[in-house]
Amino acid sequence: MANVFDVSKYILEQINEMTVMKLQKLVYYSQAWSLVWNENQLFNSEIQAWANGPVTVELYNIHKGHFKISAETLSKGDSNILEAEEKAIIDKVLDYYGDKTAQWLSDLTHMEQPWILAQNRGCVPANGFCQEPILISDMHEYYSGL
Repeated sequence: MANVFDVSKYILEQINEMTVMKLQKLVYYSQAWSLVWNENQLFNSEIQAWANGPVTVELYNIHKGHFKISAETLSKGDSNILEAEEKAIIDKVLDYYGDKTAQWLSDLTHMEQPWILAQNRGCVPANGFCQEPILISDMHEYYSGL
């Protein structure tokens, strides 16, 4: 199975430089739609419901402190590990979401049940801090219904 860095590397190779916030959202949507179309996770990393939307902490720890990232500046990941079917799913996600801004994607996640449910389960509204995981089961159920 690929990891979050392999998926991120592939996304960055397709679009090149983008904000780290946008990359986090594209990784999230790639995972979500893989659950629907392939009935499998792309990667095993936990996704948390942060104030600005879904975040994979492992990926965040690599790009923390940076505003933009590219395939060249991502220090981990090998897109060649991805299978053709996985790349096809990511390509479909990029076709739909790839031209959207990071803020648009963040706003969209805030309107969707997986992020809302995680926020309601374990986040502190006063300061916006949250480490609550977005459940794979919530993602599969919600996006399967769209």
